[in-house]
Parts: sequence; structure tokens; C-alpha cells
Amino acid sequence: QVQLVESGGGLVQPGGSLRLSCAASGFTFSSYAMSWFRQAPGKEREFVAGASSSGGVTKYADSVKGRFTISRDNAKNTVYLQMNSLKPEDTAVYYCAADFRWDEDVVVVPGEYDYWGQGTQVTVSS
Repeated sequence: QVQLVESGGGLVQPGGSLRLSCAASGFTFSSYAMSWFRQAPGKEREFVAGASSSGGVTKYADSVKGRFTISRDNAKNTVYLQMNSLKPEDTAVYYCAADFRWDEDVVVVPGEYDYWGQGTQVTVSS
């Protein structure tokens, strides 16, 4: 049974930091690119950051470059998102997703992803 379980969300003040984790099970983690998406109320789901199957290639949305860092530990079947300098506009439900790949690419289209977690709420507010 495939599972992606996110954790680490919460309420944080502007300028603060959070670290999200996504624990995967039920599939060969090292064969999948892993990405984080987010969805704010009334908005479409958007790509935030992704890491290739080996972790050697990473990709970020322009809105989070320089503030967020994605990493993965294939020995622990876990992907992380370190979020620094958080802004109110980062408020959203954050989802991790898995995309089976034969290459080292990271795609930004949600429809390309095979598995999704249930999401974790991140709220940035004073």
C-alpha cells in the first residue's frame, strides 16, 4: 500500500522557519522524483520544489528560490522541505508527490505525479 505522510506544518510568524517532512512507503522511493506542491484557498495547486530520484537535480518555483530548500534521504524514504523567511503568501496546504522517472528530470505539472500525500497546513501570520 502506497503511503506519503507529510508532517511539520503549523502556525509561524512572518520571517520564521518550518521544516516539512514526507515519509514514503509502498513503492521504490529511489525510482521516483519527489516534489512539494501547495494549494491556497481559491487557488490552483502549484509546484514549489522538486528533487530528482537521486537528489542530484533540484528545481524551485521562482517565488521560493533562495528561501526554501528541498532534500531527500533515500535510505530513509523521506523528502524534506526547509522553509525559511516565510511570508504570509506562503500560507497553504503543502503536499508531497511522487513521479516515477527513468531520468533525472523534475516536472512541475501536478498531473504527471503518480502518488500524493494528504497534505499539511502551513499558516504564516502574526
